[in-house]
Amino acid sequence: MAANETHERGSDAPAPAMGASSPSEYWRRRGGFRFTPKRVAILAAGLVVFLGVSLLLARFLQTENVERDDDLELIQAQARGNVPKMLDLLDGCRQRPACVATVKADAASPRLLRKGHVKILELTSPTAYSLTGATGQTRLAWTVVGEDPVVQCIEVKRTGNFLSGMHVTLTGLSKPIENEADC
Repeated sequence: MAANETHERGSDAPAPAMGASSPSEYWRRRGGFRFTPKRVAILAAGLVVFLGVSLLLARFLQTENVERDDDLELIQAQARGNVPKMLDLLDGCRQRPACVATVKADAASPRLLRKGHVKILELTSPTAYSLTGATGQTRLAWTVVGEDPVVQCIEVKRTGNFLSGMHVTLTGLSKPIENEADC
């Protein structure tokens, strides 16, 4: 091969076999790429596996959004002083007098009653991305624009697993804690 041919192609790669001037001519001379039944079956199986894994991954990652949405709905009810809604969102809270007392105190607290759209500033969940069930305290910092931020802990229980799907249940809500405190 002449030195100028290598320079024209811009690489040291060998020219296509049998004097072909392009990759398409190379494949044409070899008989072309044929979709045989075996190749079609392999491609179809690969596509099915890819779509299955993608579906499982999307369902798993959606759990994070479900927890965030549930947390936001609970805090919005609290900011409006809606005790019945808060009790509906907290699984088993009605049967625990301490939980009901905390919900009523939070809903009546002048520090927590807010008008406007609730904004989540930070959400730190120890149950995030758990492949199996887990229980923990999610630390949630929130505010309404123009107001001081509030930090609270929400007891979160995740059940299920990666394959069957995860389910999020809120079971408790704390009184406000210091802005830098952990749950």
